[in-house]
Amino acid sequence: MQALKDFLTTDYGLMSLAGLAFMFAMLGYIARFVARHVKEDTEAHERELRAKAKA
Repeated sequence: MQALKDFLTTDYGLMSLAGLAFMFAMLGYIARFVARHVKEDTEAHERELRAKAKA
């Protein structure tokens, strides 16, 4: 319990919390960014394959 109290009340604990929050926020952003671009590239590739099949 003392560790949690130190984590939430000391300057080094709050800085660690801020660092962790920032890292998790960046993880979420990067995961969404990659997923969106993978989806876009997959759709573009499928369109290209359909266009080649028609020609």
